[in-house]
Amino acid sequence: MNPFEKVSIGETGIEVTRLGLGGAPLAGMAAFDEDYENYLNRSFTEALEIIQSAYKKGIRYFDTAPLYGVGRSEVRYGRILSQLPRDSFSLSTKASRLLVPEDPESLDPYSEDGIPKYKVEFDFSAAGLQRSLEASMERLHLDSTDILFLHDSDFFPEDAERNSIEGLNALLKLRDSGVVKAIGMGVNHWETPASMIKQFDLDVILLAGRYTLLDQTSLPEFMPLCLERGVKVVIGGPYNSGILARDLNKPVTFDYELAPKKLVDKARKIKAVCDRHQIDLKAAALQFIIAHPAIASAIPGSASLEELEENIRMAQQEIPSDLWAELKSKKLIPDEAPTP
Repeated sequence: MNPFEKVSIGETGIEVTRLGLGGAPLAGMAAFDEDYENYLNRSFTEALEIIQSAYKKGIRYFDTAPLYGVGRSEVRYGRILSQLPRDSFSLSTKASRLLVPEDPESLDPYSEDGIPKYKVEFDFSAAGLQRSLEASMERLHLDSTDILFLHDSDFFPEDAERNSIEGLNALLKLRDSGVVKAIGMGVNHWETPASMIKQFDLDVILLAGRYTLLDQTSLPEFMPLCLERGVKVVIGGPYNSGILARDLNKPVTFDYELAPKKLVDKARKIKAVCDRHQIDLKAAALQFIIAHPAIASAIPGSASLEELEENIRMAQQEIPSDLWAELKSKKLIPDEAPTP
């Protein structure tokens, strides 16, 4: 697989590379395993080095959100991306959470990021989403984002439909007015975006963890719907927050919680097949995702330059077709799942 191949997001004019860079780990978030302290201590300088190296190596799609590091991820991206030709990369951020100073009387920065300590408040209204976008652009030191995702509108399940409809109506107006080029949803479950795709003209969905080598729950219904409606999919959490990227003989996480034994056992069986074919589990995990025609990009986060380089190598590793055939014969992936 060529991780630097570009894929168009519909007719929006936006292109993303097959391998993107997720922005949560750059700012001390999205790690709840044995490396948690390393993520928390991710330095400002190291984060900038990771972003700069990703661009130099050929990655041209970067994803972030106000939530990630409570503003720090956007600030760190902005330090590098604002110095690059704006038409040389694609950027997505998210809206729904407003960052409010913990102490309005003290706005002094608490780190090299130059921002005060914030608390997070949900707001799915048009005014709230506009404020969120404007604040993101200020932190990013950019005039625009290419893709704007409505973030976690299903965070409160009983209000998921209402939040989604309210938020997407607002995002449609932003796209129609040319403020953003593409809109979609950033979610951890496929059911709500499936409903919204039937009601709204969306461009792309960022789905975290629900189409991976370990979890294909979105395959039967959601993926065919996206193909039918011409909606591209970006996969976040391609390693399911750690289980597909860590030592399976130690405690590992799935969806940021301790992985249940049933999933660890399945992951070990998949790894055993990979080992027989002398293929890295992470390579199979990344390339399985990208094989689906609905999927434009996978965006693993990188907690170090070494992880970034490893992700690129994993995307480029040659994988024999016999590996996929064996995984299907052992019922470890569905027969109908597309494979490279």
